[in-house]
Amino acid sequence: MPELVPDALRAAVAKIAPSRVPALTQHVFEATSNAQRTSSLAPLRAFVHSWAVFVAIERIPERAARLRELERVVNEGLHDPTAAIAEIQAIREAAEAEAGL
Repeated sequence: MPELVPDALRAAVAKIAPSRVPALTQHVFEATSNAQRTSSLAPLRAFVHSWAVFVAIERIPERAARLRELERVVNEGLHDPTAAIAEIQAIREAAEAEAGL
């Protein structure tokens, strides 16, 4: 896991999911602007949390693929989503723990 700072997260995203760098760049810009506007670090903390979890999930391709499959199951609405939602939550909680959040 990278350090939980924007530059390190950007480098990690560039390595594991380069197509997502523009979204990260936009998010950090918005977070910085919101932090300045509100005189609060909360937008920056939310940015770090979001992208740290993303990196923790995506750095393990099998876990990322499983998460996408579970999200597809939930979004399709063809089956009871309870088990899929529980597994999504477990994946996210594991990623948060790995990221030190």
